[in-house]
Amino acid sequence: MAQELSISELVEVMGEFTRMNIRLPAIQRLSFTTLSVLHTLATVGPQRLSELTASEQVTQPAITQIVTKLEREGLVERRADPSDGRAVLVHITGAGAAVVRGRQEERMVRLTELAERLTPAERSRIQAALPALTRLVELHRASGDE
Repeated sequence: MAQELSISELVEVMGEFTRMNIRLPAIQRLSFTTLSVLHTLATVGPQRLSELTASEQVTQPAITQIVTKLEREGLVERRADPSDGRAVLVHITGAGAAVVRGRQEERMVRLTELAERLTPAERSRIQAALPALTRLVELHRASGDE
């Protein structure tokens, strides 16, 4: 008989896993929101400040402050929006993309070390859950909530 999905357990475990995953890399320690902005720009592409405000769920002044700090550090740059000369797009720089890649690489190393301490059966159960977790992400994106 199939075990019923406990949404409360899923939320709790995913929350703890997410916090662990975010904190795994020891390089380029930046705030969660700052890292999220870099990741958004690396995966979605250039964004207007208003789009970043919405996706990162922060205020306009907060996103402006974050982007200004990232710009000073050479991780992002602002460029005129070719479709609207009055607007500005925030682009990730090569250095910013390197931060995202470096953190991802370190996360892979650290998670590999942890996964090696699991039993083969535990690793297999995680592997079996990946398609369903991927589908949840797809459903979320399709709902327009992201």
